[in-house]
Amino acid sequence: MMTAARTADTGLAGPGELDRYTHADAPAGERAAARSWGDPDTELGRVGRRGSASRGRGLHGQLVQQLGQMIVSGDLGADRPLVPEEIGQRFEVSRTVVRESLRVLEAKGLVSARPNVGTRVRPVSDWNLLDPDIIEWRAFGPQRDDQRRELGELRWTIEPLAARLAAGHKRDDLQQRLGDMVEIMGHALGQGDVITCARADAEFHSLLIQAAGNRMLEHLSGIVSAALQVSGGPVTGCDRPNEASLGHHARIADALASGDAAGAETAMRQLLVVQVERVVPAPREREH
Repeated sequence: MMTAARTADTGLAGPGELDRYTHADAPAGERAAARSWGDPDTELGRVGRRGSASRGRGLHGQLVQQLGQMIVSGDLGADRPLVPEEIGQRFEVSRTVVRESLRVLEAKGLVSARPNVGTRVRPVSDWNLLDPDIIEWRAFGPQRDDQRRELGELRWTIEPLAARLAAGHKRDDLQQRLGDMVEIMGHALGQGDVITCARADAEFHSLLIQAAGNRMLEHLSGIVSAALQVSGGPVTGCDRPNEASLGHHARIADALASGDAAGAETAMRQLLVVQVERVVPAPREREH
């Protein structure tokens, strides 16, 4: 939970400061229906007291994180009015912080703001489900199983294609960096360095998609990065030495260097069996 002292020079709001669409602008029936953020008997009150995964963010980032988690978890249901004055009072932040946070959530498709209607939570069908923050919030919320399954299925679609395409593009710089990542992963596995291994693995997959030479695929690289972070624990086996995973990475790099498109695609599919099958079975397994 975000807390801050209210002093004249902190920039934090006192009661009564309003955002661009105020509670007073809402129809009377909606004003009567709106619950208080501080009411201990409401879901809003309980959720607001949970620890925020702020990860060192400022007030603006913390508020985005908190509200985003509440929306994605369903604690703030679709078409729920978000009253800026109540948000500011509940989280003890300024009108500016609330306004900018709601703008970020609006850009992600989580809320909409309209004159004479106010700011409301939008249905799931309107969310930008490829946004890395939303992926993370879903993966650690009530929808975690669905999110991880969907991420795994997308990886089965994206990464083998990227590997095949990358083999047809001679990008010596990227291929050298891919080889470097394999070496770093191998050293980290030997040292039991989970963090370095995971970072090198994520960089390997990001570089591979860049090497595909397809800007639309490259735009989806954040999905893979998010999947590697939220797939229910270390997805590459970096918590234990895993020579099989490392070998698949090395075979992908070798296939790319030799221009072997089929070999690169096959090696990627073999790697995904290691990385993804704990989350979602390979397509061929689901068919039986």
